[in-house]
Amino acid sequence: MFSKILIANRGEIAVRIIKTCRRMGIATVVVYSEADADSLAVSMADETVFIGPSPANQSYLVAEKIIAACKATGAEAVHPGFGFLSEKAEFARQCAEAGIVFIGPNPDAIDAMGDKIQSKLFAARANINIVPGHIGEIDDTAHAVRISEEIGYPVMIKASAGGGGKGIRVAWNRRDVEEGFPAVKAEAKGAFGDDRIFIEKFIVNPRHIEIQVLGDKHGHVIHLFERECSIQRRNQKVIEEAPSPLLDAETRAAMGAQAVALAQAVHYDSAGTVEFVAGQDKSFYFLEMNTRLQVEHPVTELITGVDLVEQMLRSAAGEPLSFGQSDLSIKGWAMESRIYAEDPYRKFLPSIGRLSRYKTPAEGDQGGYIVRNDTGVREGDEISTFYDPMIAKLCAWAPDRSGAIAGMARALEDLHIEGPGHNTAFLSAVMDQTRFASGELSTNYIKDEFPDGFSGLDPQPWQADVIMAAGIHMHRIQAARARSIGGSLSPLNHRLEWAVVAGGLRRDVTVSDLEGVTIIAIPGEGRSICLDSVVWKPGDALFSGKVDGRAFTATVANAPEGFTIRFRAVRQRVLVMTPMSADLHQRLPEKTPPDTSRLVVSPMPGLVVSMDVVEGEEVKEGQVICVIEAMKMQNIIRAERDGKIGSLGAKAGDSVAADDVLAQFA
Repeated sequence: MFSKILIANRGEIAVRIIKTCRRMGIATVVVYSEADADSLAVSMADETVFIGPSPANQSYLVAEKIIAACKATGAEAVHPGFGFLSEKAEFARQCAEAGIVFIGPNPDAIDAMGDKIQSKLFAARANINIVPGHIGEIDDTAHAVRISEEIGYPVMIKASAGGGGKGIRVAWNRRDVEEGFPAVKAEAKGAFGDDRIFIEKFIVNPRHIEIQVLGDKHGHVIHLFERECSIQRRNQKVIEEAPSPLLDAETRAAMGAQAVALAQAVHYDSAGTVEFVAGQDKSFYFLEMNTRLQVEHPVTELITGVDLVEQMLRSAAGEPLSFGQSDLSIKGWAMESRIYAEDPYRKFLPSIGRLSRYKTPAEGDQGGYIVRNDTGVREGDEISTFYDPMIAKLCAWAPDRSGAIAGMARALEDLHIEGPGHNTAFLSAVMDQTRFASGELSTNYIKDEFPDGFSGLDPQPWQADVIMAAGIHMHRIQAARARSIGGSLSPLNHRLEWAVVAGGLRRDVTVSDLEGVTIIAIPGEGRSICLDSVVWKPGDALFSGKVDGRAFTATVANAPEGFTIRFRAVRQRVLVMTPMSADLHQRLPEKTPPDTSRLVVSPMPGLVVSMDVVEGEEVKEGQVICVIEAMKMQNIIRAERDGKIGSLGAKAGDSVAADDVLAQFA
């Protein structure tokens, strides 16, 4: 086994690899760019090597710098993690030439399966059913249009070297291809250094199911069952689970056998993933193979008990697999939620900034469910524009799927982030949805369930009770503190009748206390609720307690008037007032928002790649105004109405912040 390895990656995957190496007694070297100088991975590694500026193509993607770092530190092997150089066969060969072990599959297997075009050609020759499409390189946009119309819309435009949801578009018509093809090429060039594109038929209402495979250098290949990754946004996985609620034992065995056969055909000798697109009828087609560790590997580890990073290290060191297919079984159910720095209330646009607060849920056994949190950041760290906006991968395991969903919902409640926008509320919404609980998933799930974007959910009855109870308790504590500071000698909770306005809905209540329990009577509904076990003091961002015996955690903050309380996917402003004050408050006029209809503003921070209009130009609704790149993704900004461009607020090459004015109509 190796005594020292170098990790050619960053963020949570670098931290993840370090943890396994520590357990195995292997020293670690981490390389880092300017943006990552103070990162968690850098602080955890035994040694570190600076490799250049923040852009990946000047640091993490420069093979020569990685190999030089190995030689300088005496690292015997290099683990590429995922992304960056992990699927570059040439890098694996360069490592071998330098006498450094590449912790991943052999270069020939990467060539055969890592390239999306070549993998489909290989699968076709092996008589494996593949998705209909054009298997070959595409010359230009006109060629892409011809191919798309021959296949028939909708089609998927994909980067040959792509992965992680980058370099991919669904085109529903000719205009989508004309705009999407150059955008995908640009994304592919920037993210992977390879702008080759292929096009295939897009299967409507599909499911994304993948099989984890594992091989050694002695010809043994096994699979570790499947993961369902159908909850996707912009082709980027958001929620993964293992096993899949779709598959039965027969289909699972068939998919696993096909994945193993494909891996054996290319002498695969590491961890990898064979991806399938599946129909709701359990039909499935080979999609591609990722010749690396997957982002979502934790759910497989949770249901099998196998440490995939350890197995990659052992395989790379020449050790045979110590177990066979018959030794593996599925134990329980696991969920993974990807915590991204993005604003779900603004169409999931990327967000950047410092993590002014970052409190993660307790890991390990929580009584009925287990929590695991793979993260590469700490409170105070910065989310930059240079890399993926991943904050963490929050996982929950339970004996069955319903328990895993409930465990994930509670873990999301216990996660608190301030600074950049984040998608925790959206993830909570999915966990609360009846459709998700039923397992009726598809890659269209988010589009189907949130066609107008995400704006939170209306509260379920118990959620409304939680928000009301938290607001009442916070108000009483703060009112008692104010009376104490003011020298009042009045009783702590002298008032019994209150009016609570949450989300615009008023509820009149009577509040009393009995042996540490706050009893809130709601005369208009003929019932009472009980609040106890409260953990909160003024200034705390999390409010924990029990309502009617059911535990909860809400995110709370003072507002200019009242409080802002978010519980799962429900976010409301809460006012606690006397009934008379509530009567007067309802008579206040609504504030009219400012008119911004003439402005085109940047929905996110990023770089203006192109400004596609000029001052004085007449534009039509839907016409491209500009293209902004953020988090390695190109975002097309369109005109929302017909009009004439009066002035421009930015030009190509400018860096812009969220809400900066890009153009103004005359």
